[in-house]
Amino acid sequence: MATNRLQADIDNWTLTTPAARSTRGAVASQHRLAAQAGAAQIDAGGNAIDAIVATAYALNAVEPWMCGLGGSGFMVIWLAREQRAVALDFQGTLPGRIQLDDYPLDPGRPLTPMGFPGVVDNANIEGYRSITVPGAVAGLDHALSRFGSRPRRAVMAPAIQLAERGLFVDWFTSLQIGVCARTLARDPVSASIYLPGGHPALPESRIRIPGLAETLTEIADQGADTFYRGALAKRMIDDLQAGGSRLSQEDLAAYAVFEYEPMAAEHRGYTLYTPGEVSGGRRQRDMLAHTRASMPTPPAAPTPESWLAYAEALEQCWREHKIRNGVLSSTEGDLDGENGACTSSMSSVDADGNMVALTYTLLNRFGSGVTLPATGMLMNDSVSYFDPRPGYPTTMAGNKRINSSNMCPTVAVKNGEARFSVGASGGNLIMPAVTQVAALMTDFDMDLEAAIHHPRLDASFRDSVRVDPRFAPETVRRLGERFALEISQQTVFPKLYACVSAVSRDPVTGECVGLNDPTQPIGGGAAPAPFTLDSLGDDGPVVRP
Repeated sequence: MATNRLQADIDNWTLTTPAARSTRGAVASQHRLAAQAGAAQIDAGGNAIDAIVATAYALNAVEPWMCGLGGSGFMVIWLAREQRAVALDFQGTLPGRIQLDDYPLDPGRPLTPMGFPGVVDNANIEGYRSITVPGAVAGLDHALSRFGSRPRRAVMAPAIQLAERGLFVDWFTSLQIGVCARTLARDPVSASIYLPGGHPALPESRIRIPGLAETLTEIADQGADTFYRGALAKRMIDDLQAGGSRLSQEDLAAYAVFEYEPMAAEHRGYTLYTPGEVSGGRRQRDMLAHTRASMPTPPAAPTPESWLAYAEALEQCWREHKIRNGVLSSTEGDLDGENGACTSSMSSVDADGNMVALTYTLLNRFGSGVTLPATGMLMNDSVSYFDPRPGYPTTMAGNKRINSSNMCPTVAVKNGEARFSVGASGGNLIMPAVTQVAALMTDFDMDLEAAIHHPRLDASFRDSVRVDPRFAPETVRRLGERFALEISQQTVFPKLYACVSAVSRDPVTGECVGLNDPTQPIGGGAAPAPFTLDSLGDDGPVVRP
């Protein structure tokens, strides 16, 4: 098979990341401050659910381009005392009055990241018409009220502090803004926040997002009710409809979180829990089943044949998924786009063995690019989860819920103890990355730190398989005998192998470990400690719209 080495040896460094360790618990997130906000809840006597909710809210202020109040997602929770797993689906829903006529096809535009045809003016991925009902606030509030232990105001306090301080702009933040500058420039509010003077905000400055701290405070005081049925809902709908959205107050008021028993996949003595059919969970289950069939007894350590088995299993489960979703017939080639830089994933564990994996998203980086003027909320572009053509399983229809996602938060349990939880951001890259980390830990008894740092491949039934050049030459050669390869090193940008966050807990020693992907310079794990704002950036100029 042909091998393309054009993406090898781009960056001249070795990427590693430290792990947080504690017998009291741990949190991992794509931003260290958010992980610290979560770990502070455990330090104050809270549990893993309190920690994950605090982390998720804090990300609004420190990683707004990936997730937030305007997003949606999934959560998997292991309740140690009850010996059961719970899944929460807080995915978005389309406006009740949505019309396909609002999204005429434009053959001149590329496919969307979900593999659907482009439409005129990018209306399904940019601007007000691309926004669905966001489920994040409902999902986080549901988790906290049902399974948390601390008051909402205390759990959200770090997020509010961070929003009041403002977003410190480092080089990584400037990069995120610069990549999406064209989309942000379409929205006057977003442009005033992120593109001061018409250019991406410069490192060493701080961005104040008008209204965000006040919105978080209102939610902390009144819960999800104000967001979906109260004063906050009214302000949101006024802004949305003024911008051309078909969302209504009835759409918000009708929103509901789905709580259900998660999908369970048995593998090498572990039970892996995922949100199931509407997430990447089915593909994960299928991939592991294919692996067991081709590798009934794993060797002591991964071999070239092990990686060939993983690649073939990923290719097969992705092919079946694309056929099910109507973006690939049984004879067509790959139609799916690639979106390797979206979403945020986080994990938490406490000393009692409760464990959570949460993934939520605005979909694309900065979502729709729209910041609602009255609330400071950056909104999703999740209409692009749906097909603008009639007659497909994912065709747009009023009040339809997102029913196909790459997100794959996973909690792995063995002998009644949650051993690890893992999730990732990165669109199509998510499920392959999450499943490889899980497979390395279950097939070869790797610890979490080794599995996160191990070279990965990416296979999703496209024209080639992407391979990290850190693999042994014999592994690369064996894969090249079967597939066309892209030899592509791990880089900070673009992230070619997803961005993984995970925690683990040793049932014997009680040691909890948390870490984020080595390609994420702002990410990390955190051990329980009081939350205090760092001083980084406090002396920089504040950018006020």
